[in-house]
Amino acid sequence: MPALLGGYLSESELPNSLLLLSPPPEHNSDLFELDLEHTRKALEFKDNERFLQATRDADLSFPFAVKSFESIIGIGISESRTPKLYVMMRRVMTDAGLSTYAAKNHYKRERPFMVNNQKTCTPDQENILYKVGSFPSGHAAVGWAWSLVLVKLFPEKEKEILKRGHDFGESRVICNAHWDSDVKMGRVMGQAAVDCLWTNSDFLTDWNSVEVEVQQVLNSSSR
Repeated sequence: MPALLGGYLSESELPNSLLLLSPPPEHNSDLFELDLEHTRKALEFKDNERFLQATRDADLSFPFAVKSFESIIGIGISESRTPKLYVMMRRVMTDAGLSTYAAKNHYKRERPFMVNNQKTCTPDQENILYKVGSFPSGHAAVGWAWSLVLVKLFPEKEKEILKRGHDFGESRVICNAHWDSDVKMGRVMGQAAVDCLWTNSDFLTDWNSVEVEVQQVLNSSSR
């Protein structure tokens, strides 16, 4: 992951993926066959724009990482225009991403490209991905956590925001960087992280400020 801003949750407050999740599918199981099937279909995928979107979704650097949500919510997320929302999104990314690492480090699951010997959408990152366990997907956790936060700010855009958060995780399968089960369990951890955030006093304080900031931006845009 890129340089991280400190999250809201302490190490003891982070949801523990090793305790919350069942182990990843074993290689001789029906569930792993489903993972293989999803990956085979992704490798046959010919929609160039969707593959390019998967490549863009792989980039968690700011402000680029949240660009794909901006057209849906109708405002830009930037350090200059929405500084409070910008910081909150970065800190939520940290919490959601780090929540996956207990299981990642324990299982050290091989990624699809290590099994099928096909390229990912980010070949420059493959040396790093080799060293980080595949289960569960940190990207999927982050994308889902972001969507769960944004739907509270923009409830009228709930369907579109949740679809973008879902597709953010699906991009990892299209990218040949994660198995389908990694992505599904990544969303579980994204939800778990957000559930913890709603009991965190620092997050709630920032939330109140973010709500005011977003409303001010929306009001100024409507004039």
